Amino acid sequence: MKIIIDDKIPFIHGALEPYADIIYLPGNKIDRTVVKDADALVIRTRTICNKDLLKGSSVKFIATATIGYDHIDTKWCEANGILWKNAEGCNSSSVMQYIASTLSYLSKKHNCKFEDLTLGVIGVGNVGRKVVRLAEALGMRVVLNDPPIVRSKGLCGYISIEGIIREADIITLHVPLNYESEDKTYHLFDEAMLSRLKPGTILINSSRGEVVDNIALKNFLKKGKLESAVLDVWENEPDIDKELINLLDIATPHIAGYSADGKANGTSMSVMALNNFFRFGMKEWDPKNISNPANPYFLIDAKGITDQLVICEAIEHTYKVIEDSNRLMNSPGDFELQRGNYPLRREFQTYT
Repeated sequence: MKIIIDDKIPFIHGALEPYADIIYLPGNKIDRTVVKDADALVIRTRTICNKDLLKGSSVKFIATATIGYDHIDTKWCEANGILWKNAEGCNSSSVMQYIASTLSYLSKKHNCKFEDLTLGVIGVGNVGRKVVRLAEALGMRVVLNDPPIVRSKGLCGYISIEGIIREADIITLHVPLNYESEDKTYHLFDEAMLSRLKPGTILINSSRGEVVDNIALKNFLKKGKLESAVLDVWENEPDIDKELINLLDIATPHIAGYSADGKANGTSMSVMALNNFFRFGMKEWDPKNISNPANPYFLIDAKGITDQLVICEAIEHTYKVIEDSNRLMNSPGDFELQRGNYPLRREFQTYT
């Protein structure tokens, strides 16, 4: 058996070697030639799994160590007998931590209190639900939009996207990328949608780059028609719009979900997906070598400062998003290099 694995997937070396011949390659080097006689692939978003890659190959199973799977042509794979599995929810806590640090930074930059802000959450799945709990814990008012959930579960308390635009001071996007159907999210925030945002609105996108029309966003920011924006995901990655970077409050290289914990979860879920499909006989597998942060224990002197600043200090002790932003703004041509060599980040539960 032959399995090809993206060489940037962490912690996976040695996990599958007892069961198959393993070849590690950069994601963008996994091509038709190398997959022709492969039985399985373990990939990230940089490998596009479609007819062009897979036709005529012996691939039977694809595991992607990511929440998203728009890089897999699922219809073609299913029609051609190739099963696939994503790592659903693997890095949801990592993205929530990213949003927490972003809200902390924005609150200080724009001098606003959490209790005075309304957060609009569009997409209330694995990530969105955690962002809702975070915002409520911070004291923010939260409004929700997720038409597929409303249709399938009939939940109350959700509002239209028009309601989000009308009520939210900050809008954060946590939707999959859909190019068609009634739940189309491609350019969900296009020129028309951006023009309807109320003055002072801040837009955050950590879902998929194509959900926001980057050209329209740039134009609105240049004209001062939008207060500010935060992008972790971009159109045309890694060849991102360098002019747009300089107009943003925060610009990061698609790393919101890049905590060590999130990566470990994605790797573990991918390994076990292959185990279950090929019946390797592994009872369980988890990475054992995740490094600890430099300062997992810390003390905050809260004397003379507000509760909000105490909370912000705690959040930013675990992760300062502005450091990632500064790196990209200083060297936007190193987008892929910064992703591939991302520094250790551990999630909230690692700290005391």
